[in-house]
Amino acid sequence: EGNRINGFYYISSGIIKVFKTGIDGKEQIIRFAKRADIIGFRSILSNEQACTTAQVIEDSITCFIPGETLIYLVKNNGNFSIELMQITCKELGQANAYITDIAQKSVRERLAEILVQLKNDFGLDEDNVLKITLTREELANIVGTATESVIRLLSEFKQDGLIGLNGRKIKLINLSGLMKTGNIFTSS
Repeated sequence: EGNRINGFYYISSGIIKVFKTGIDGKEQIIRFAKRADIIGFRSILSNEQACTTAQVIEDSITCFIPGETLIYLVKNNGNFSIELMQITCKELGQANAYITDIAQKSVRERLAEILVQLKNDFGLDEDNVLKITLTREELANIVGTATESVIRLLSEFKQDGLIGLNGRKIKLINLSGLMKTGNIFTSS
């Protein structure tokens, strides 16, 4: 974050936390990059300093791709350029949705929505436990609230029969209840 970068990364395996550091040093998690995602490409295309930091949270294999390669592919491969624009537009859409959520949803609704989003992004194991384990602080940094609020809300969700807790592991017991709590509506 704040440095010039000379390439971007393809994630072959593992999970990378992408975050921005606030004035007070607190992390705001932007997203989690996983297998087949790319990170750092926007700074190459815009010729700007990196605006986020990336940190491995699950053992990962990444492939560094020089910035010149990205520029060459954008200039010479129309299909690649279209796919890169689609990725960029998807990320912009997610950022817009997050801004709307911060402005219009309660912390309770945002936490429920994040749990459903983590399920959609990383899946559940055979016991309905999220396949990504995060600290309470990391959850708070995604939701945009204090760690204490996340701890309290997770306890409430557990009491309400929405989730189960075992250390960092979160079991989704009542997905439709979480979706209702998060005001998440799916189009039929």
